[in-house]
Amino acid sequence: MASSGHSPVNAFAAQEAGATLEAYRYDPESVGPAEVEIAITHCGICHSDLHLIDNDWQSSKYPLVPGHEVVGTVASKGDLVAHLQVGDRVGVGWQSGSCHHCEWCAQGDEQLCADMQGTCLGRPGGFADRIIVDGGFAFAIPEALPSEIAAPLMCGGITVYSPIRQHARPQSRVGVIGIGGLGHLAIRFARAFGCEVTAFSSTPAKEEEARAHGAHHFVSSVDDAALKAQRDSLDLIVSTVYRSLDWRRYVNALRPDGVLSFVGALSEPMELPTGLLLSRRRSVTGNPIGGSVAIREMLDFAARHQIGAQVEVLPMSQVNTALDRLRRNDVRYRFVLERD
Repeated sequence: MASSGHSPVNAFAAQEAGATLEAYRYDPESVGPAEVEIAITHCGICHSDLHLIDNDWQSSKYPLVPGHEVVGTVASKGDLVAHLQVGDRVGVGWQSGSCHHCEWCAQGDEQLCADMQGTCLGRPGGFADRIIVDGGFAFAIPEALPSEIAAPLMCGGITVYSPIRQHARPQSRVGVIGIGGLGHLAIRFARAFGCEVTAFSSTPAKEEEARAHGAHHFVSSVDDAALKAQRDSLDLIVSTVYRSLDWRRYVNALRPDGVLSFVGALSEPMELPTGLLLSRRRSVTGNPIGGSVAIREMLDFAARHQIGAQVEVLPMSQVNTALDRLRRNDVRYRFVLERD
């Protein structure tokens, strides 16, 4: 990267696929006229960061600085950035750039832009003390949201908020598969929407936790009889898991016009008889993050209803401890790194 004349950025990077992160310094580019430089205070850890470190998606370039749930303050900005001022507290999620001109950008669905740019794909991410991004993807954080709570909302929060926003109504009956980093947020958002919420988990011990997050009902996802009993009961099911399940049971659990929405990428292809969809006009969809309109709405909604992730905060210098524990699923429910 070309030097901007600024001091080097201090970061943590993987030098090769699957490697432990090491201290890493790089010279940042100059802040462009439509860009902002953010002094990072907090950065959430998403499971996608592990995929990037391990190059599971065959898209990683090394050295790789992960991190895309960023919260910090605007340190400097380009002349074309009018909606933010130096010192403003902002958040950045998975996306940090787009063309700004296509039909999707024009309607606030920038996540669908063919020129969508990832925050830590092909550029250094948020496990660092500073980051430079397109100012259009730096969002003001409402005062009511603490920074450590807001950070996971920038990716995990908007990822589950999007399908609820798109497919649910206050009278909807919503199911959430998986009570983890994404699932607990989906329960909280769906409950705040006014929906009747059913949690599905393979871990019976999570029933108490699921109900504490706002679930009205709990169903064991490994109990075939319990799944069968859910037939024709739900309007929307949000799947946050990465492993294959008996998807026929879940599609059968949908009412007419019901939607099964995937926000977690499955490790294996799924198979479904089309008759299950045709007979009740059901749909299977996927939802990637959300655009600028949805992110602003989500942050305002979260602030109004005091919705945030349940987090464990660690110093950024302990990033490898957090990543190791995340690999073992040893977290309830999201790690957030705080700048030392």
